[in-house]
Amino acid sequence: MAQPPDITETFVREVDENLRRDQMQNFFKAYGSWLIAAVILFLAASGGFIWWKQHQVRQSEAQVEKLAQIYKDIGSGNTSQSPGQLDELSKNGSKAIRASALFTRAALALQQNNVKLAAGTYKAIADDDSLPDPYRHAALIRQTALEFDQLKPEEVIARLQPLAKRGEPWFGTAGEMTALAMIKQGRKQEAGDLFAAIAKDQNVPEAVRGRAIQLASSLGVDVSTAPQTQAQ
Repeated sequence: MAQPPDITETFVREVDENLRRDQMQNFFKAYGSWLIAAVILFLAASGGFIWWKQHQVRQSEAQVEKLAQIYKDIGSGNTSQSPGQLDELSKNGSKAIRASALFTRAALALQQNNVKLAAGTYKAIADDDSLPDPYRHAALIRQTALEFDQLKPEEVIARLQPLAKRGEPWFGTAGEMTALAMIKQGRKQEAGDLFAAIAKDQNVPEAVRGRAIQLASSLGVDVSTAPQTQAQ
Protein backbone atom coordinates (compact mmCIF):
# COMPACT_ATOMS: atom_id res chain seq x y z
CA MET A 1 0.00 0.00 0.00
CA ALA A 2 1.43 3.36 -1.04
CA GLN A 3 2.59 5.61 1.76
CA PRO A 4 1.38 9.20 1.77
CA PRO A 5 4.15 11.70 0.92
CA ASP A 6 5.98 13.16 3.88
CA ILE A 7 5.05 16.83 3.71
CA THR A 8 6.45 17.72 7.12
CA GLU A 9 9.80 19.06 5.86
CA THR A 10 8.21 20.97 2.97
CA PHE A 11 5.54 22.40 5.24
CA VAL A 12 8.08 23.53 7.82
CA ARG A 13 10.18 25.18 5.12
CA GLU A 14 7.20 27.07 3.74
CA VAL A 15 6.12 28.18 7.20
CA ASP A 16 9.70 29.34 7.95
CA GLU A 17 9.90 31.29 4.70
CA ASN A 18 6.53 32.90 5.30
CA LEU A 19 7.53 33.77 8.84
CA ARG A 20 10.74 35.41 7.68
CA ARG A 21 8.85 37.27 4.97
CA ASP A 22 6.34 38.53 7.50
CA GLN A 23 9.12 39.53 9.88
CA MET A 24 10.90 41.46 7.13
CA GLN A 25 7.69 43.17 6.11
CA ASN A 26 6.95 44.10 9.71
CA PHE A 27 10.53 45.29 10.18
CA PHE A 28 10.38 47.57 7.13
CA LYS A 29 6.98 48.83 8.15
CA ALA A 30 8.36 49.76 11.54
CA TYR A 31 11.85 50.94 10.58
CA GLY A 32 11.80 51.44 6.82
CA SER A 33 11.52 55.23 7.02
CA TRP A 34 14.40 55.35 9.47
CA LEU A 35 16.58 53.20 7.22
CA ILE A 36 15.81 55.35 4.21
CA ALA A 37 16.59 58.48 6.23
CA ALA A 38 19.86 56.92 7.43
CA VAL A 39 20.89 56.06 3.86
CA ILE A 40 20.02 59.56 2.67
CA LEU A 41 21.97 61.06 5.60
CA PHE A 42 24.97 58.86 4.85
CA LEU A 43 24.93 59.81 1.17
CA ALA A 44 24.53 63.48 2.06
CA ALA A 45 27.39 63.31 4.57
CA SER A 46 29.63 61.52 2.08
CA GLY A 47 28.79 64.02 -0.63
CA GLY A 48 29.29 66.89 1.79
CA PHE A 49 32.69 65.56 2.85
CA ILE A 50 33.82 65.19 -0.77
CA TRP A 51 32.57 68.68 -1.55
CA TRP A 52 34.33 70.10 1.51
CA LYS A 53 37.64 68.48 0.57
CA GLN A 54 37.34 69.84 -2.96
CA HIS A 55 36.38 73.22 -1.56
CA GLN A 56 39.45 73.19 0.69
CA VAL A 57 41.69 72.34 -2.26
CA ARG A 58 40.17 75.15 -4.35
CA GLN A 59 40.43 77.55 -1.42
CA SER A 60 44.06 76.59 -0.79
CA GLU A 61 44.91 77.05 -4.46
CA ALA A 62 43.24 80.46 -4.43
CA GLN A 63 45.19 81.48 -1.33
CA VAL A 64 48.48 80.37 -2.88
CA GLU A 65 47.67 82.39 -5.99
CA LYS A 66 46.77 85.39 -3.85
CA LEU A 67 50.01 85.12 -1.90
CA ALA A 68 51.97 84.86 -5.14
CA GLN A 69 50.26 88.02 -6.39
CA ILE A 70 51.15 89.80 -3.15
CA TYR A 71 54.80 88.83 -3.64
CA LYS A 72 54.62 90.14 -7.18
CA ASP A 73 53.08 93.42 -6.00
CA ILE A 74 55.72 93.85 -3.29
CA GLY A 75 58.47 93.15 -5.82
CA SER A 76 57.12 95.86 -8.09
CA GLY A 77 56.77 98.32 -5.22
CA ASN A 78 52.97 98.26 -5.21
CA THR A 79 52.43 97.62 -1.48
CA SER A 80 49.41 99.78 -0.68
CA GLN A 81 47.04 96.81 -0.45
CA SER A 82 49.56 94.22 0.74
CA PRO A 83 49.28 94.71 4.53
CA GLY A 84 45.52 94.18 4.56
CA GLN A 85 45.74 91.21 2.20
CA LEU A 86 48.48 89.59 4.29
CA ASP A 87 46.51 90.15 7.49
CA GLU A 88 43.51 88.43 5.89
CA LEU A 89 45.58 85.42 4.81
CA SER A 90 47.21 85.19 8.24
CA LYS A 91 43.77 84.72 9.79
CA ASN A 92 42.03 82.49 7.25
CA GLY A 93 44.76 80.48 5.52
CA SER A 94 46.14 77.03 6.15
CA LYS A 95 49.09 76.69 8.52
CA ALA A 96 51.63 77.07 5.72
CA ILE A 97 49.75 79.98 4.15
CA ARG A 98 49.25 81.65 7.53
CA ALA A 99 52.92 81.35 8.47
CA SER A 100 54.06 82.57 5.05
CA ALA A 101 51.70 85.55 5.25
CA LEU A 102 52.94 86.45 8.73
CA PHE A 103 56.61 86.20 7.73
CA THR A 104 55.91 88.36 4.69
CA ARG A 105 54.01 90.86 6.84
CA ALA A 106 57.00 91.12 9.19
CA ALA A 107 59.40 91.57 6.27
CA LEU A 108 57.16 94.26 4.80
CA ALA A 109 57.06 96.02 8.17
CA LEU A 110 60.87 96.02 8.26
CA GLN A 111 60.95 97.39 4.73
CA GLN A 112 58.76 100.22 6.00
CA ASN A 113 61.05 100.71 9.06
CA ASN A 114 58.36 99.51 11.47
CA VAL A 115 60.61 97.37 13.68
CA LYS A 116 58.06 97.17 16.49
CA LEU A 117 55.39 95.67 14.22
CA ALA A 118 57.91 93.27 12.70
CA ALA A 119 59.08 92.04 16.10
CA GLY A 120 55.48 91.68 17.28
CA THR A 121 54.60 89.67 14.17
CA TYR A 122 57.57 87.36 14.67
CA LYS A 123 56.51 86.94 18.30
CA ALA A 124 53.00 85.97 17.18
CA ILE A 125 54.48 83.23 15.00
CA ALA A 126 56.83 82.00 17.73
CA ASP A 127 54.00 81.84 20.27
CA ASP A 128 51.57 80.01 17.96
CA ASP A 129 51.48 76.40 19.17
CA SER A 130 49.48 75.32 16.13
CA LEU A 131 52.37 76.06 13.76
CA PRO A 132 55.22 73.58 13.14
CA ASP A 133 58.40 74.14 15.15
CA PRO A 134 60.58 75.17 12.16
CA TYR A 135 58.34 78.21 11.59
CA ARG A 136 58.26 79.07 15.28
CA HIS A 137 62.01 78.68 15.78
CA ALA A 138 62.83 80.81 12.75
CA ALA A 139 60.48 83.50 14.03
CA LEU A 140 62.02 83.38 17.50
CA ILE A 141 65.48 83.91 16.01
CA ARG A 142 64.26 86.88 13.97
CA GLN A 143 62.38 88.37 16.93
CA THR A 144 65.41 88.07 19.20
CA ALA A 145 67.72 89.57 16.60
CA LEU A 146 65.44 92.61 16.30
CA GLU A 147 65.06 93.00 20.05
CA PHE A 148 68.64 92.07 21.01
CA ASP A 149 69.78 95.55 22.02
CA GLN A 150 66.68 96.11 24.18
CA LEU A 151 66.84 92.75 25.98
CA LYS A 152 68.84 91.96 29.08
CA PRO A 153 71.63 89.43 28.42
CA GLU A 154 69.97 86.83 30.64
CA GLU A 155 66.74 87.23 28.67
CA VAL A 156 68.55 86.51 25.41
CA ILE A 157 70.29 83.47 26.87
CA ALA A 158 67.11 82.05 28.41
CA ARG A 159 65.06 82.62 25.25
CA LEU A 160 67.57 80.99 22.92
CA GLN A 161 68.78 78.23 25.25
CA PRO A 162 66.73 75.45 23.52
CA LEU A 163 68.17 76.42 20.13
CA ALA A 164 71.78 77.21 21.12
CA LYS A 165 72.78 73.55 21.26
CA ARG A 166 74.90 71.44 18.93
CA GLY A 167 72.70 69.48 16.57
CA GLU A 168 69.95 72.08 16.52
CA PRO A 169 69.32 73.68 13.08
CA TRP A 170 69.69 77.17 14.52
CA PHE A 171 72.77 76.42 16.63
CA GLY A 172 74.95 78.87 14.69
CA THR A 173 72.73 81.94 14.92
CA ALA A 174 71.26 81.19 18.34
CA GLY A 175 74.70 80.34 19.69
CA GLU A 176 76.18 83.52 18.25
CA MET A 177 73.61 85.75 19.95
CA THR A 178 73.95 83.76 23.16
CA ALA A 179 77.73 84.23 23.14
CA LEU A 180 77.33 87.97 22.54
CA ALA A 181 74.97 88.13 25.51
CA MET A 182 77.57 86.27 27.60
CA ILE A 183 80.15 88.92 26.68
CA LYS A 184 77.78 91.58 28.02
CA GLN A 185 77.69 89.59 31.27
CA GLY A 186 81.48 89.48 31.42
CA ARG A 187 81.58 85.72 30.70
CA LYS A 188 84.21 86.09 28.00
CA GLN A 189 85.80 82.66 28.35
CA GLU A 190 82.45 80.91 28.04
CA ALA A 191 81.57 83.11 25.09
CA GLY A 192 84.87 82.30 23.40
CA ASP A 193 84.37 78.58 23.92
CA LEU A 194 80.87 78.80 22.45
CA PHE A 195 82.17 80.71 19.43
CA ALA A 196 84.80 78.01 18.98
CA ALA A 197 82.13 75.29 19.12
CA ILE A 198 80.16 77.13 16.44
CA ALA A 199 83.29 77.45 14.28
CA LYS A 200 83.89 73.69 14.50
CA ASP A 201 80.34 72.68 13.56
CA GLN A 202 80.28 71.78 9.86
CA ASN A 203 76.49 72.11 9.81
CA VAL A 204 76.67 75.81 10.62
CA PRO A 205 76.66 78.16 7.59
CA GLU A 206 80.15 79.14 6.48
CA ALA A 207 79.58 82.86 7.03
CA VAL A 208 78.55 82.27 10.66
CA ARG A 209 81.51 79.95 11.23
CA GLY A 210 83.88 82.56 9.81
CA ARG A 211 82.58 85.20 12.24
CA ALA A 212 82.77 82.71 15.10
CA ILE A 213 86.47 82.06 14.39
CA GLN A 214 87.26 85.78 14.46
CA LEU A 215 85.26 86.42 17.63
CA ALA A 216 86.73 83.41 19.42
CA SER A 217 90.24 84.61 18.53
CA SER A 218 89.44 88.13 19.73
CA LEU A 219 88.52 86.59 23.09
CA GLY A 220 91.80 84.68 23.25
CA VAL A 221 90.36 81.26 22.40
CA ASP A 222 92.21 79.05 19.92
CA VAL A 223 89.51 77.31 17.90
CA SER A 224 91.74 74.33 17.10
CA THR A 225 92.29 73.49 20.77
CA ALA A 226 89.05 74.77 22.35
CA PRO A 227 86.76 72.13 23.91
CA GLN A 228 83.32 71.48 22.47
CA THR A 229 80.74 73.40 24.46
CA GLN A 230 77.21 74.80 24.30
CA ALA A 231 75.19 77.47 26.05
CA GLN A 232 74.37 76.91 29.70
